[in-house]
Amino acid sequence: MHFYIRCVDKPGHLAVRKVNRDAHLAYIKDGFADRIVAAGPTLDPDLEGMNGSVFIIEFDNQAEAEEFAANDPYGKAGLFESVIIRPFKKVF
Repeated sequence: MHFYIRCVDKPGHLAVRKVNRDAHLAYIKDGFADRIVAAGPTLDPDLEGMNGSVFIIEFDNQAEAEEFAANDPYGKAGLFESVIIRPFKKVF
């Protein structure tokens, strides 16, 4: 089953994102790359700064998706203001 995961950064926390970026990318690449349909940062209107993350990713259930988000180095570092996790139906 696919899940949509939307993470919104806390305002003023770009430095937290930058410091934890390598660990975040390694976490994704080393354990979840084969499950990802789409993933990447959301951008500020100027297209320069990052302000959140979006994943469309496959898990067996909601609990696995929640565990994935909770163990993301960004989440552990306190980057996110909010995290939304919903089942997602891929149509196209």
